[in-house]
Amino acid sequence: MADAGPDTATMSPDELQALGERFRKDYAAVRSQIGRVIVGNQSIIDGVLVCLFTGGHALLEGVPGIGKTLLIRSLSQALNLEFSRIQFTPDLMPADISGTTIVTEVERASGGVSREFTFQPGPIFAQIVLADEINRATPKTQSAMLEAMQERHVTVAGETHHLPEPFFVMATQNPIEQEGTYPLPEAQLDRFFFKLIVGYSSRSEMKEILERTTRQESPTIEPVLDGDSIRRYQALVRMVAIADHVQDYAVRLVLSTHPTGEFGTPMVRKYVDVGASPRAAQALVLAAKCRALVSGRPTVGVEDIQKVAKPALRHRILVNFEADADGIEQDAIIENAVQTLPREQS
Repeated sequence: MADAGPDTATMSPDELQALGERFRKDYAAVRSQIGRVIVGNQSIIDGVLVCLFTGGHALLEGVPGIGKTLLIRSLSQALNLEFSRIQFTPDLMPADISGTTIVTEVERASGGVSREFTFQPGPIFAQIVLADEINRATPKTQSAMLEAMQERHVTVAGETHHLPEPFFVMATQNPIEQEGTYPLPEAQLDRFFFKLIVGYSSRSEMKEILERTTRQESPTIEPVLDGDSIRRYQALVRMVAIADHVQDYAVRLVLSTHPTGEFGTPMVRKYVDVGASPRAAQALVLAAKCRALVSGRPTVGVEDIQKVAKPALRHRILVNFEADADGIEQDAIIENAVQTLPREQS
């Protein structure tokens, strides 16, 4: 099991450089372990790992049967963390997620039995939580789940219970079968660091999937990292340098999604109702820092911001009816903004 070493706050530049090299090695090791089971979807794997090492949460969208749940399970096996799965259904209640207070009988030292209220933790009390088909639960249950994601604690019967660290939620949703679903409101979607679109496998990938899953041998995944290492790597990511002009590019890119703002493109003004929030700028910068660190570079470049723009912004942009009529999706709007926005501006 990898050990990330001492606290990053007290490390010398040489120690930080060594830790950065160790991070890249461990990142590659986790990626390799997941690759034993998951065929293709390398960009999705990278997106999930960026969320993990930046302390964010991931939303995976795709039709059934393309490996969303398997990817999340594989990640949990590659990390020595406590894993929990919540299958969202319309009858799921908030207490089924957060836990509840129950009456238990306790033997007294002097004899006899007394009854006490005891908190029974729900499945949210894990380090990696799979929220499967999150859009099938009612808004009340979704709100309880997403509040825990944001606040990192739950309150039951007036008592606050903190969630374990690191705490990482990966939610899935099916964009096709919408009957009996409750789409997440934009304000709740904003709490996800990335929205990742999982597509179909290619012909060669499908062949590899069949060879791995229809024979007697089944690949195994070995744990690579523990919770302490992940927390130190999360702190290391935040220490990556970013120049003022690069950070300003991230700011202007977010502002370019605002239809009434000075940086809004003609496409944005025509098709967008609501642009991205400040959380989008935070996601852009942190994800770019992680990408620079994985690439072995000491500072963030504009290209890093551009590469993470779609997963960081697509769920934070609300398009209008005209966009729906013309078949214009968020990714096309983001791509247009990336292509037209100047890299530097005074």
